[in-house]
Amino acid sequence: MKNLVEELRWRGLVHDIMPGTEEQLTKESTTAYIGFDPTSDSLHIGSLVPIILLKHLRNFGHKPIALVGGATGMIGDPSGKSDERNLLDEATLNKNVEGIKGVLSRFLDFEATDANAPILVNNYDWMKEFSFIAFARDIGKRITVNYMMAKDSVKKRLSGEVGDGMSFTEFTYQLIQGYDFYHLHKTYGCKLQMGGSDQWGNITTGTEIIRRMNVGNDEQAKAFAMTCPLITKADGSKFGKSEGGNVWLDAEKTSPYKFYQFWLNTTDVDAEKYIKIFTFLDKETIDALIAEHQQAPHLRVLQKRLAEELMLFVHSQEDLDNAIAASNALFSNSIDELKKLDEKTFLEVFDGVPMVELSMSEIEAGLDMIGALAAKTNFLASNGEARRELKQNAISVNKTKVGEDKVITKEDLINDQFVLLQKGKKNYYVIRVK
Repeated sequence: MKNLVEELRWRGLVHDIMPGTEEQLTKESTTAYIGFDPTSDSLHIGSLVPIILLKHLRNFGHKPIALVGGATGMIGDPSGKSDERNLLDEATLNKNVEGIKGVLSRFLDFEATDANAPILVNNYDWMKEFSFIAFARDIGKRITVNYMMAKDSVKKRLSGEVGDGMSFTEFTYQLIQGYDFYHLHKTYGCKLQMGGSDQWGNITTGTEIIRRMNVGNDEQAKAFAMTCPLITKADGSKFGKSEGGNVWLDAEKTSPYKFYQFWLNTTDVDAEKYIKIFTFLDKETIDALIAEHQQAPHLRVLQKRLAEELMLFVHSQEDLDNAIAASNALFSNSIDELKKLDEKTFLEVFDGVPMVELSMSEIEAGLDMIGALAAKTNFLASNGEARRELKQNAISVNKTKVGEDKVITKEDLINDQFVLLQKGKKNYYVIRVK
């Protein structure tokens, strides 16, 4: 077997690893799983790392299992959380589970039939018939409270270091996740659980349950754990959020254009780290890209390749082409690029830019520039400021410099409804005609 751990290490994807894990993965094809809790009906880019880990497992000849936590989602994972999670109702939970299954199916072929074909499971399927008494006897008996309280996620909450303590519900979470590992170990021969570094406590509880459920059978008791670092930005801010909130893997929640822009706007330091983590490019290619970028950082070679690879992985070639065209339209001095944008893309490109709606009759009658800049839009504070800026040749209409004699008419409309005003290089204003 090719050495998966060695590959993940140079990519910066190994945080903690249980002794023997690397040897197991190089010895034979191994079944491994990662869990996804259904806190939403989609996944954001923070979930790309576990998805990529599952892809690496598959690429290196191992068998990946993606687990959607229909049962654990009812409780809420306390790891890394300062407060008790709000419990989701069953309808919301079911909707979220189906949504996450749909997202995961875009990246892993659960219809494949080869020996290492990925498997998609929902832990609710085996937990729903488990009575509390049976769980307490069969599983609770195996793990001491002392062991559970030694976990960081529990200690921090119980000590008052974060939050207001911990309910019994959340306290049991590590046992249920641990049982998931045992169930997959028994059912599918799953020997490895992977996840983020905040999951180490829950994952090792699973290995301990497997060990204690198989006392006297050393071979059957083998189970391993590996975690990856939680991804951060170089400035310490949270990864995966833009000004508009989470960056989602669902085009309906985060448009392909905005998704593309998120990666394109990555800092040099982060781009150098992210291209190893979030792409499948080999080391030779990545080293060459980093060297090229360092020679001419202003060309943003790394960011462009990172954005391109992620667009092709998460969306499509067509979405990538449209995103590039939209970016070109924003920075081009030609109206031709703007005219190529459909209404949806135009609004995405200028999302957050001030906008006013005017009637078609006002445009058909001819809109003078002073009115367009001040009275009708408040783009500029006064008629006097509008005249000054026009005289200084600082105003553009649809990327073309104009003077005070310019009159906006129906012929100026982009897609029969937009006029783009611009002061200097970065101050935009959109007139939308209804």
